[in-house]
Amino acid sequence: MSSKNSNIKYPEVNISDVFKTIWKGMRKYKLSLFLTIFSVASASAISLAIPLYYKKFFDVLTNSQDKILVAPQLIHALLIILILNIFAWIFWRLATLTHHNYQAKSMASLRQQGFNHIMHHSYSFFTNNFTGTLVQRIGRYARSFERITDRIVWDVVSLIVRLVGVLIITATINIYLTIFIIVWTIIYMLISYFYSLWRLKYNIMAAEADSYTTGVLSDAITNQNNIELFSKYKYEKERFKEATEKQQVITQRNWDINGHLDSIQSLLGIIIGFGLFYVSVYFWKQNIFTVGSFVLIQMYIVDLSDRLWNFSKIIKDFYESYADSKEMVEMIMLPYEIRDDVLTKPIIINKGEIVFNKVDFYFNPTRKIFENVNLKIKAGEKVAFVGPSGAGKTTIARLLLRFYDVTSGVISIDGQNIKNITLESLRNAISLVPQDPMLFHRTIKENIRYGKQGATDEEVFEAARLAHCDEFIDHLSKKYDTYVGERGIKLSGGERQRVAIARAILKNAPILILDEATSSLDSHSESLIQDALSNLMKGKTVVVIAHRLSTIKEMDRIIILDNGEIIEDGSHEDLINNKEGLYKKLWTLQAGGFIQ
Repeated sequence: MSSKNSNIKYPEVNISDVFKTIWKGMRKYKLSLFLTIFSVASASAISLAIPLYYKKFFDVLTNSQDKILVAPQLIHALLIILILNIFAWIFWRLATLTHHNYQAKSMASLRQQGFNHIMHHSYSFFTNNFTGTLVQRIGRYARSFERITDRIVWDVVSLIVRLVGVLIITATINIYLTIFIIVWTIIYMLISYFYSLWRLKYNIMAAEADSYTTGVLSDAITNQNNIELFSKYKYEKERFKEATEKQQVITQRNWDINGHLDSIQSLLGIIIGFGLFYVSVYFWKQNIFTVGSFVLIQMYIVDLSDRLWNFSKIIKDFYESYADSKEMVEMIMLPYEIRDDVLTKPIIINKGEIVFNKVDFYFNPTRKIFENVNLKIKAGEKVAFVGPSGAGKTTIARLLLRFYDVTSGVISIDGQNIKNITLESLRNAISLVPQDPMLFHRTIKENIRYGKQGATDEEVFEAARLAHCDEFIDHLSKKYDTYVGERGIKLSGGERQRVAIARAILKNAPILILDEATSSLDSHSESLIQDALSNLMKGKTVVVIAHRLSTIKEMDRIIILDNGEIIEDGSHEDLINNKEGLYKKLWTLQAGGFIQ
């Protein structure tokens, strides 16, 4: 089971790619990271010296009968232990502060990195992915960094310092003891590493199952109204149950695999504890070991065992973090389908003439939309596209906005191939009022101002007045500061369209696309907004996509599309006189229902 859509071919991503991408997102805070590592290493090194003074303490305590004579030596050892603990405490506190600083900032940076990259993917990318899945991946990407840096800083650095220190110190006591620790450590770490490597595939499966479940949940919540309308509660409950049960099976198997490794590590811990003390007794009989040596070995081995126990958790978290961030990195490394080339330049609009020259467009090799389309829309001309559903009307607008790139041929504006101009300048030059406008869960004022970020309140109010938004806004308790809900759900369809029209009025771009812009309005509202649209269209090149022919009767030209081909082109009067034409048939079907 995979949460990724098969229509998108993601690049192969390895561990190196993941770490390079994460490093790119957090490297500006590397100074804090290095200071944290230095502090942890210093605290760990100081902690290694403390058992040496406990050894001295117990050796003095057990080898002397004169309490008055040895008491100062014992106190001296305790004072040194106190001082070392204080210095270790200082370094641990410094490490904590610097760690919090770089980690919080880095996580914010990684979330921004993921957001910045995802938002520049093409329209088709978002149509092929669950919204909830994308949100989940960005969150897990940042959290995977938190988990792996916690392990590296607090566990890996400390383990390396302590292991090296223990081996050096025990070598000064007895080389055979050191060899025993080295062999045991290698066996322990190799088993943990290869076992964790083997279970990586299960970690990846668990991450994908989690993404899939989140996507199913998000899809159902987003379409709650549809579920209610079609009484599909039972179906959706079963669908979500199926997803959660699949995730439960994968999760439980993962936990069982982790439990097996814990069992192996526990057994190795028992072996090292028994083995070292067995050997130590042998050396004690030969007067090589003292009581203090037993204390020293005990403190080192207990501490080292705890650190090595965490080594498996390090490997586990390392690969789980890799699995969690891998999907996000795949999206970051996925080349943009629609992007600016190095040589692209901002568009220069002189007139607003649009030309389609031998344009072919295919969604895939078996789904043809347009083939050899030639079309010229003069500057300032108002052209409507009409035709059956699926004829390609909305695709015309999406190709013009470069939501999709043409398969072959050229679309140009004022003689400039739109592939050779920047996406930002192209889309700034075009206003779109879609059939079903989606609004941000922000205030009405913010949604209208989205058309022109620097607009004053007065300009926003004027655009709203021209779009007749003020008629319903005045009845809201918070007026223009009313939040519209996710996707604008708190507003009616007609109210959302009026907000979208106000946004387009405020943007005032030289090219205007109206995609069924009045389809959700009642007849009264439509008659009012037609006047606003007439003012908005003055001096602009206008592309209108319509099913309701009453809205496009006064267009300069009406183009009839069918099966991706232009089959008629002319004014309303020209087309209505063609009794055999498709436009005449459509008009006859709708006659009598248009606004006079």
